[in-house]
Amino acid sequence: MKITIIAVGKIKEAYFTMAIEEYKKRLSRYCKLEILEVIDEKIPESLSKAQEEQVKRTEGERIQKLMRENAYTIALAIEGREFDSVEFSKELGQLGVKGKSHIQFLIGGSLGLDFELLKQADMAISFSKMTFPHQLMRVILLEQLYRSYRIQNHEPYHK
Repeated sequence: MKITIIAVGKIKEAYFTMAIEEYKKRLSRYCKLEILEVIDEKIPESLSKAQEEQVKRTEGERIQKLMRENAYTIALAIEGREFDSVEFSKELGQLGVKGKSHIQFLIGGSLGLDFELLKQADMAISFSKMTFPHQLMRVILLEQLYRSYRIQNHEPYHK
């Protein structure tokens, strides 16, 4: 299985980078992982709704350029479907059974994903109704992917 994460913005904090590198190493025995970044837009203090949509549209266009048509697309969005870890693991396992060999996850910037990307995605998932920094979402997603593979392979993992 190939997994691509397309995310807005660079990781700035060393502790996030260290966590990402650790999960990349752990995941290497289960899948081929690729993390791609697009530049985030500079956001002024106060934005109109139209300016917010323009920022998301611009970031969305950058994401779109890196997306692969043949990949199954999962968007991370607060309004997406929520799973527990076992359900998420089963869902990913079923994608493999259905012949989906490439999954791409989309992580938006601080304002979220453009509506057009959400419409285009095969699935939208939410890790919580809470808002998390988009840099932290990469770590959370990687941890859940790792946990998912451990569950699928009937390997122990801390609960």
